[in-house]
Amino acid sequence: MQAYDNDVDAGDSDDAGVLEGPDAFGASRAAFDELLATLGSAKAAGWTHDQLEEQLETDGRELLRRLYQDHLDLRALREQHAVATGRIGPSTDARGIAHRKVEPGHLRHLATVFGTVRVTRCAWRAEGARNLYPADAALNLPDRRHSHTLKRRAATEAVRGSFAAAEQTLTRACGKVAGKRQVKQLTVAAATDIDAFYTAAAPQPATDDTLLVLSVDGKGIVMRPDALREPTRKAAAVKGANRYRTRLASGEKQGRKRMATLGTVYDADPAPRRPHDVMTPAITLHAAPDGAGGGRRRRKGPVATAKWLTGSIATTSEQVISQVFDQADQRDPTHRSTSSNTSGKRPGASTRTPIPPPNPGSPATPCASWPARSTPSSPHSRPRPPTPGSPPSSAAVSMPASAT
Repeated sequence: MQAYDNDVDAGDSDDAGVLEGPDAFGASRAAFDELLATLGSAKAAGWTHDQLEEQLETDGRELLRRLYQDHLDLRALREQHAVATGRIGPSTDARGIAHRKVEPGHLRHLATVFGTVRVTRCAWRAEGARNLYPADAALNLPDRRHSHTLKRRAATEAVRGSFAAAEQTLTRACGKVAGKRQVKQLTVAAATDIDAFYTAAAPQPATDDTLLVLSVDGKGIVMRPDALREPTRKAAAVKGANRYRTRLASGEKQGRKRMATLGTVYDADPAPRRPHDVMTPAITLHAAPDGAGGGRRRRKGPVATAKWLTGSIATTSEQVISQVFDQADQRDPTHRSTSSNTSGKRPGASTRTPIPPPNPGSPATPCASWPARSTPSSPHSRPRPPTPGSPPSSAAVSMPASAT
């Protein structure tokens, strides 16, 4: 499919002058003049600063929307002119079908951060095949109504809170461009390419001295009864209804949650640190890293690179942990290490080597096969024994990486 914009820019100056005449952005100029008249009126002279802000936000967004619309209309005129002068010919789709019949004036709507605009383009048609729209490819239009920028904003706001709060934030910033259901659909659609992204962005092989770090964490999420796993649902049925309608007492939260598990794999260069590098007193919390200002010089910690993430509340924790180890095995298939191997491994995984201690006398970082222990928060506290059959709440595994 040919790009008609380049053809117009390369065409003669007479055609360009006709298509870029003073009336191309007439509606935008009229809106701008109207905004200037409003700001210069006697009524605006009595507005407070917040009233002036609200007026400029509303009218300014409408001005930007009209500029967007006028530009799209100008591109539509350019495309029609290119078709009429023969600069754009028949198109061929991916199946090899030639689309020789052109039909101008096909309309679709696009919801943007400035508001909703209309996109007019020419359709190249063929019997028994879907229409081809070269203008859609030139604009990189989405399959659905909402623009890519609006989709990114919806996903960014949705992860900060509820879908209803995200919809309200978008409405305040962009006008009424998406409802709650659309925000949910846009957020889900933004996550559909995660697996393809990680497949295409494979990490580069690391050296033997680079650490391959695995981290897994889990969080219990309160679910509706129909969304609980079968063993949890049965346990909740045996336990019975809660005695309190509002706040749950201690021990009444069992049988209401489902474990959400998040795992990550990344590379990190070793960065030995001392206790005061990690547990910095509050008085030296903002001291310069080089020790200026009276504080002790702090060593910088490791920096995560080539990060890979996975997480799910639908699958079990065992499946997520298995994916984490599979990713580690994919990065380090030969299991090379800088020190001797230790015995013990999870089923189906290779042995891993503990990281040498940064200073003499300090304990080594445990490997995957070492049992996790909880550290008492005070001298009077005791570590709570793990619940049989439940996944660990947090686990971190570090291992040397190798060149693949």
